[in-house]
Order: sequence, then C-alpha cells, then structure tokens
Amino acid sequence: MKHVSILVPKGNAILSNIVGPFKVLMAANQFLKKSGVREDDFFDIHLVGLDLDYTLYEGLFSIHCDRTINDIKKTDLILIPAIRPDKLEEDLDDNKDFIPWILHQRNINKTEVASMCMGAFLLAQTGLVDGKQCATHWAGMEIFRKMFPQVILVPNKIVTEENGIYTSGGAFSFLNLMVHLIEKYCGRPTAIYLSKFFEIDLDRENQNQFAIFQGQKDHEDAAIQKAQVYIESNVKKKISVEQLAKMYAISSRNFVRRFKKATQNTPLEYIQRVKIEAAKRSLESTQQNINEVMYQVGYADQKAFRTVFKKYVGLSPVAYKTKYNRNRSNFERLSAW
Repeated sequence: MKHVSILVPKGNAILSNIVGPFKVLMAANQFLKKSGVREDDFFDIHLVGLDLDYTLYEGLFSIHCDRTINDIKKTDLILIPAIRPDKLEEDLDDNKDFIPWILHQRNINKTEVASMCMGAFLLAQTGLVDGKQCATHWAGMEIFRKMFPQVILVPNKIVTEENGIYTSGGAFSFLNLMVHLIEKYCGRPTAIYLSKFFEIDLDRENQNQFAIFQGQKDHEDAAIQKAQVYIESNVKKKISVEQLAKMYAISSRNFVRRFKKATQNTPLEYIQRVKIEAAKRSLESTQQNINEVMYQVGYADQKAFRTVFKKYVGLSPVAYKTKYNRNRSNFERLSAW
C-alpha cells in the first residue's frame, strides 16, 4: 500500500488540483480491485493541511482535511496543488510551515514529491528542485525565473521527473502527471484504462501550443523596453540585432547581453516569439491561408517559418490552424503543408 498525502494549502489553493488527484487515485484503486490485481486499496489517500478545515474562493467552497501535517509521521508521496497567482507571495508565506515537513519526509523517509502547476513555487521554496528541471504554468514562468534562478525551468514540458521529484505544467496538466504516476506505480494497463476513463490525452509531453507569449517587460532597462515595443509594433518587418543596437546607441554585444538579462530571451528569440504569437492569432481567427499569414509576420521562406513555428508551438502551422480555427476552409482541411 502506498500512502499519499494531498496537501491542502491555505488561501487560494486550486480546488481542482485537490479533488482531481483524489478521484484519479480512487479510480485506480477501484480498477485494480475490479481487475483482480489486488484485494485491497493500493493507494491510502489523505487530505493533509496545516489545519483541518478551510474555506476557498471567498467562502464559496469549504474543504475538510482528514489529517494535519502533525498527524503524518511517514508518507510515500506528497502532492502539492497549485496556488492562485493573484496572491502568490501572500500564499507562499501562509504555507511556509509545510516546507520543514516536506523536507523531513523527503530526507528521512525518502518520500517522493510532486507539484502541480503553480504548486511548483511552493516546491521550489524547499530547495528540492535546485539544479533540477521543473515545469509550471506558462503564465508564471517569468516570475518563477526571478524568484528561483537556481532551478532549471523547462517551459515546454508537461511532466518532469528526476530522482523521485515530479512537476507538471499548467492548469489541468495535473491529469497527465497523475497518469504518469499511475503508470509508474501500477503499470501501463492501469494508466491506459484511467486515460480512457477520464479522457486524458495519454503521453502528451509538450505544453507549447497552449502558451501565450506576452513579452517580459517587468524590468527597469528602459532602452530594452523601447526595443521590445519596437519589435512588437513592427511584426511585418525584418529586424536585425545590429539595427536594434544602433537605434538605441548600444554596442551589439552589450545589447544582446542586456536584452537577455532583462527578458530571459536573446533578441532573435524575442523577435521570433513575437512573430509566431502574431501568426498564431491569425491562424486562430482569420481565413488567411498559411502563406498569407507567413508573409504577414515577415517570413518569406516556408521551411524557415514552419521550423520556427514548430519550435515554439510544438505543432506545424497547418496542424495548429486545423486544431484551433473552426472556420478553416474545406481545401485547408484536406491539404498538408
């Protein structure tokens, strides 16, 4: 039997990240017993808080924990749900008492630990992902990098695993994490059954297609901010690093260094991401064909556009339009590019 502690953070915890894993683990227990693999439950599941009773979303929901951290002397797996980003620092401070308990379980009992979405912030505070890969919601990546520069943030991953520490990408990616854990503990047949039962896309590895590039302007380098605005206002133009550096009277080498420090992207990466984000919006909402969209964002070479698009989105332009544009033409439905 595997003892599982689903944490219930104070404040603005995401309720689906608590109820969802509970339901998946319960379903795994039922399947294993129904299929004759086990006679008893494999997962011993507990909701664990700093207190027993919580209210969420300004009192609209209440949740009762069956244990506090003081009641749990040993657990095999800790699941850390997401916390809402609007009061991030306040929630991290409210839940800091989880940290010594998590570290004790990990260091003494060799407990495995998994974070979901913005729960990666609480996990990162423990130091357990220092120097390790970590996934979180794409909307929180910029602030995560600033708060935890020692962590290797992987923007595209749905699930990471390293030496018994797991993280997952944004929002409902926790379902992919749960299927990953089920396969590890219970085998592929159980994981396949649960993926079908809950209609989870099995083996999905990339969250790039869901990310919305918003530009990183939360810094104090005024020249770089102006360069960012120029890039975003001139999507159709071919812009070079040398041109930008000259515009703001900075040497090319120094411009690249300052740009990377301020935005976490090189100037070329930033230009590409701005152009691809503009292309995504056109592919989602217009009747323009792929070539028209490509020219609109300043590309003339089909292969180059497709390569860069797939690098940042994880899908080809035509696959992206097929998935997200309901009004695409019949011709495009049948064509491949």
